[in-house]
Amino acid sequence: MTRNDTIELLRRQAARLRAHSLRATTAAGSGHPTTCLSAADLVSALFFHVMRYDPKNPTHPANDRFVLSKGHAAPLLYAAWAEAGAFPTEKLMDLRKLGSELEGHPTPRFPGALVATGSLGQGLGIAVGMAAAGKLLDQAAYRVYALLGDGEMAEGAVWEAAAFASYYKLDNLVAVLDVNRLGQSQQTMYQHDTSVYARRFAAFGWQAFEIDGHRFEHILDAFERALKVKGQPAAIVARTLKGKGVSFVEDKNGWHGKPVPKEDLERALKELPLEGPGDLKFQISVPAPAPPPADPPSARPAPPAYQLGQQVATREAYGAALKKLAAVDPRIVVLDGDVKNSTFAEVFAAAYPARFFECFIAEQNMVGVSVGLSSTGKIPFASSFACFLSRAYDHIRMAAVSRANLKLMGSHVGVSIGEDGPSQMGLEDLAMMRAVAGSTVLYPGDAVAMERLVEQAARTPGIVYLRASRPKTPVLYSNTEEFPIGGSKVLRQSDADAVTVVAAGVTLIEALKAHDELKKEGIHLRVIDLYSVKPVDRETLLAAARATGNTLLVVEDHYAQGGLGEAVMSAVAEDGVRVRQLAVREIPTSGKPAELLDAAGLSARHIIEHALALTKEGRALGKQPAPARR
Repeated sequence: MTRNDTIELLRRQAARLRAHSLRATTAAGSGHPTTCLSAADLVSALFFHVMRYDPKNPTHPANDRFVLSKGHAAPLLYAAWAEAGAFPTEKLMDLRKLGSELEGHPTPRFPGALVATGSLGQGLGIAVGMAAAGKLLDQAAYRVYALLGDGEMAEGAVWEAAAFASYYKLDNLVAVLDVNRLGQSQQTMYQHDTSVYARRFAAFGWQAFEIDGHRFEHILDAFERALKVKGQPAAIVARTLKGKGVSFVEDKNGWHGKPVPKEDLERALKELPLEGPGDLKFQISVPAPAPPPADPPSARPAPPAYQLGQQVATREAYGAALKKLAAVDPRIVVLDGDVKNSTFAEVFAAAYPARFFECFIAEQNMVGVSVGLSSTGKIPFASSFACFLSRAYDHIRMAAVSRANLKLMGSHVGVSIGEDGPSQMGLEDLAMMRAVAGSTVLYPGDAVAMERLVEQAARTPGIVYLRASRPKTPVLYSNTEEFPIGGSKVLRQSDADAVTVVAAGVTLIEALKAHDELKKEGIHLRVIDLYSVKPVDRETLLAAARATGNTLLVVEDHYAQGGLGEAVMSAVAEDGVRVRQLAVREIPTSGKPAELLDAAGLSARHIIEHALALTKEGRALGKQPAPARR
């Protein structure tokens, strides 16, 4: 096929993509057709000339990857896959219908979308993770293409990703920037000044090309040049017109998120060059068949090797556990945000440097890259101080929509970190992670529990959060102890128990101290280690409450809202169980860990005080079993 024939074919395919986008959004009565029209020429070139992929197998491991960062252009993505032969084009009319996989913004329910997009600024980081897996871990031949809008270039996460891609020399990555000048409510920051974006990419260490995004001569030349770039990623900065091809919406403000009215649809379609001379047909380069994926390893990591009473911080055990886990599972990769000497991810980095990614102080991108790695079959563990993961919360939220297999560890939690003060204290993290759809939230109480729960996290699909404490605490469990997800441990129990204390992490140690002091006075506490915060062990909690005056005393190094106490309340409230909560209720200050725990009302002294008060209440009221749940 001659160059002119190729251009004619791609022009015709672009017109078809525009027509599909217009028809589907008008039928749906909602959507973003004008952003589809601006990028149609770029997507036509990618899907019908540049990319190598199997339309019948969108998850083929050797496929080139495409990430639609500007997720509101979803109709264009669906149209491209339909035109490639993945499914009948008639199905495009199901756009945005209840039950359809063709959602308003892409999710992996649609096989051609490996990840969810739509929260702008995240796609490039995800694409970077895919490219890192291909080049640095798997030595695979696939390339990764990310289509971004110029509006999202105001997001700092984009430039975090750009810096990471340059640092790791990801020359299998191409960012395509659709500079269509118009945002949702007004013009974008630099409108059609493509040189600003090109200079910025160049300053971040990319090779950048400025083109007219509607001239196929420019588009094809840019992709050919990008394929030849070595040692750095490439960016194609394309000047386009929002609504291109339809005169009454082209380059006009006020059309974002608005379909063409039904009465104007035919007029719009007549402006598109849907027909052309000759019998031209595209041919997609399909990768060779890939071997079936290897079975997950059956071997377990080496067990913990601690002595009872040994002082070990759970964050230390996290690093040890990762190293052991990586020895039996090659899918394990670790990312860290320049705190690896505090999270002890450095233990893994020293043992497996090729599988470790230093993300520096860029937590949003750390999560985005992790999602990209997850989409290639890796099991990423990403770690930072728990408080700094809040910066990446939107990325974590979207990772859940992506069905990403992502493991997060937040260290330095609660007031017990000590002198560094409130800016470094993770006091909202349990609430944050419990709210993530489908998440698992774990809070190990000692080094053995942490090692075992790291293993459980790797085996548990989806987003798993591990909460790690800064101070050294005594080893409580034997090295053979197991910690199933959704379980708990009753550490102290007797037939004479007057009160049940539910704790986790450092407050578990305080609860055990309180138990020992009260036992001297003949008062017995039942102590539960609620290491699985989500899902929570409801049955054990109910049994303990029924045995101890239908009351639970929860102690947590976390703000009162959304943490351990509310997890317990949500589990037992319908059964009439009273829950008393000791938690951090004011913004703390600097101080020594023991001082801060006491000042927050979480020390053994305060647990004893509340336990005694509850004991008196129980004696006054008489122990009544919880009412049976109907």
